[in-house]
Amino acid sequence: MTDLLFRSDAYLREAEAIVTGHTAEGGILCDRTVFYATGGGQPGDSGLLVWEGGRLAIATAVKAEGGQVALVPAEPAAMPPLGTRVLQRLDWDRRHRHMRVHTALHLLSVVIPLPVTGGQIGAERGRLDFDMPDPPEDVQMLEDRLNALIGLDLPVTESWITDAELEANPGLVKTMSVMPPMGQGRVRLVRIGTGGTQVDLQPCGGTHVARTAEIGRVTIGKIEKKGRQNRRVSITLLD
Repeated sequence: MTDLLFRSDAYLREAEAIVTGHTAEGGILCDRTVFYATGGGQPGDSGLLVWEGGRLAIATAVKAEGGQVALVPAEPAAMPPLGTRVLQRLDWDRRHRHMRVHTALHLLSVVIPLPVTGGQIGAERGRLDFDMPDPPEDVQMLEDRLNALIGLDLPVTESWITDAELEANPGLVKTMSVMPPMGQGRVRLVRIGTGGTQVDLQPCGGTHVARTAEIGRVTIGKIEKKGRQNRRVSITLLD
């Protein structure tokens, strides 16, 4: 199993690791990683792998068997052999924008308190699909409320509960299409705000900013109808 360094520090930009294997598809396995693997609507991280006598651009990271993360090279090239000590270096600007968008989408689910049927995160924009039979009457009001929450500069923290505790509290799960990462005995919760200022608490395995003001201002685009009851709400970072 790969040690997921981003779980304990989403701001870690680089780290040393040891190559433990290669996948049949050409991915590189390491004992630990700063690269987030594609999942939950969030893209895998990109960046660079450096070792003595070699360097390799990493296009993305994906989940592999046994709880491992495979780093996918941007193009065919010589890979570091097993046992090689490597330096993993993130494309930090891209990762940080994913963190901003992801946290903003959590707040969007507060502003629109409806079941979430899908979602996607990008470096410039993101979207949530809602079980929303009728369109909102005032999109500008939603955008103003979203930016007001961002401007409160609320802390974003995490805690852990057991799989059994989550099953006993199904109301924590907002997503209808993507189940929280379960099966390892515990589930990570992402909390926005504390005490009386808490506005959101939901299971999530992704990366987030430390405080909401770090997101910056966002805009809500045109709300699209997707199916009989689903509507897609997109947000875009303004800087």
